[in-house]
Amino acid sequence: MPTQAELQSEAKRLAARDVIDVLEEISALLNTHLDRQTLSLCVSMIENGVNPEALATVVKELRKESEDARMKLESPER
Repeated sequence: MPTQAELQSEAKRLAARDVIDVLEEISALLNTHLDRQTLSLCVSMIENGVNPEALATVVKELRKESEDARMKLESPER
């Protein structure tokens, strides 16, 4: 029989899963192209004090750099 602590831990885990499920649906509706793992990491960072606006800026910059790098790799060298 599970202990009270184990039951509470399981309830928290299920609640967190539900939150990520909702965020994943919102993310899809907004076409953010963030996968479940990335959403979980972002939520975790925000819960630990990271400024959400700063995090959004970093995500945008990383996407831009990734796109720039991909374009360089795909373009023919001169």
